[in-house]
Amino acid sequence: MLFEQIKALINKEYDIIANMSNIAAAIHETFGFWWTGFYRIIDNELVLGPFQGPVACTRIAYGKGVCGTSWKEGRTIVVKDVHEFPGHIACSSVSKSEIVVPIFKDNQVVGVLDIDSENLATFDNIDKEWLEKIIEIVQPSIS
Repeated sequence: MLFEQIKALINKEYDIIANMSNIAAAIHETFGFWWTGFYRIIDNELVLGPFQGPVACTRIAYGKGVCGTSWKEGRTIVVKDVHEFPGHIACSSVSKSEIVVPIFKDNQVVGVLDIDSENLATFDNIDKEWLEKIIEIVQPSIS
């Protein structure tokens, strides 16, 4: 149901910031995660984009933390316990599990969707599958 809601929200809207904002809000409001948001690659760094939740890390380097690793490897990463992830960046000590989905344009990662939960093992392959589908429908609005 959320997938269809997001499709309707971004239908005919081609501004990536507007779409990221509504997607973050819809996911966050539906599931009540600790933090839901986007990072965009600007000048070879992940830079904080639209999000819902408490304040966050503003910049993340390539290959650093879960977000930087997802960017480097070009794949979705599901982390059941962030404290066991090598090099995890603790923007918040409340965060316990995380999923990061890369966003592509022309076969290059241009950003990531990052979702944190205050509970362990919140995310699974079903979340991975549906979040990747959500990212697929927003990719055409990336300029």
